[in-house]
Amino acid sequence: MKILKYLFLLLLLSLVALTVFVATQKGIFSVERSKVINSPKATVYNYVNDFRNYEDFESWAVEDPSFKFTFPNKTSGNGGSFSWSSEEEAGNAITLKTKDGESIVQKMKYDGTEADVTWTFKDTLAGKTKVTWKAKGTMSFLFKIYAALNGGSDKVIGTIYEKSLVNIDKNLDYETKTYAVKVDGVVKKTETPYIKQTFTSEIAKINKNARIVIPKLIHFSETNDLSANGKPFIIYHTYDTAKGLAKISICLPINKEISISPGSDILSGKLNGFDAVKTTLKGDYTHTNEAIAKTTAYINNQKIIPELGWSHLEILSVSKLDTKSPSKLVTEIYFPIKPKVVPASVTTPVYTYGTDTGIEVDAETGTPTTPKPAAQKPAVQKPVTPKPAAPATTTPAKTEEDSEF
Repeated sequence: MKILKYLFLLLLLSLVALTVFVATQKGIFSVERSKVINSPKATVYNYVNDFRNYEDFESWAVEDPSFKFTFPNKTSGNGGSFSWSSEEEAGNAITLKTKDGESIVQKMKYDGTEADVTWTFKDTLAGKTKVTWKAKGTMSFLFKIYAALNGGSDKVIGTIYEKSLVNIDKNLDYETKTYAVKVDGVVKKTETPYIKQTFTSEIAKINKNARIVIPKLIHFSETNDLSANGKPFIIYHTYDTAKGLAKISICLPINKEISISPGSDILSGKLNGFDAVKTTLKGDYTHTNEAIAKTTAYINNQKIIPELGWSHLEILSVSKLDTKSPSKLVTEIYFPIKPKVVPASVTTPVYTYGTDTGIEVDAETGTPTTPKPAAQKPAVQKPVTPKPAAPATTTPAKTEEDSEF
């Protein structure tokens, strides 16, 4: 009995000593880990910037099936947040500041431990990205005990970061490289009324802008009792690869034509039906250039005459709002063409996509504004027996408000 008593006292003294030791520690920690990710910087940044992806790469969440995540409407960019809980802990995080494609600053709290978290992204050779993940903060009493028993805060948190960075690399390597491009051929696109926002954007930021504008259009339609009639789409009025700029309208199709009071930043319009070459891209948006190149080659090989009054149309059949997996995205791309009734004397132009066509395009309607040359009148044979001249008829010209094209 005395031996058990001594053992109990020794255990108690050890526990007291450990408690005193932990209590006297400052509890401040600083952890930093880096890894080269085998994906482009923009792709890595966008992936990390959306908290919805954290349940797929955070090692503590991947390894613990009891973790449950709660996501609000906004999960990316400034003000994006999420929370989590498990059998052992609960916490939340919020994004405080971002520098597009360069860095993300966050605040994270869990069970009394608080941390200022910073992500930085830098280009490396061969299109890869060096990601640095850093955290500074104060540990709760219980976390100080846990860290003391498991090799210190740097080892505990650093191991989590190392495993998570490996998961990011694996996920993105698969997601960005799993894609398919198919040129579906010539189709007819039916007319569609819609609501829109029109502006000029950097080409590299169009998809980011779409993720901001589309929820606004959806909210507008719901507030005004409009029914969405299909997937959101983007009209490219101009597409200048040399300057990296495009004039676009981000649109939500609706079930009827409407008029919107002046002063609104959301406008209405109608996309008239048109002939097009359709291409389907399954996978990440970074493969859009390949889809464009294959379509351009198809147009030239088939001697199809492109309609150069505007650029093209993208329907976001499966977008970032529908899935967080880049490999599951589906984008339908429509390149407008002239109807296939071409006189034998006409020479088919070679289509070079993304260059200046010299045609000015109205940002609101998408119609060419450059005057067309007057058509030559065909020679008319004199009738053998003259007839009285029929009264002249005139067809009113279509106004710009009638249609998008």
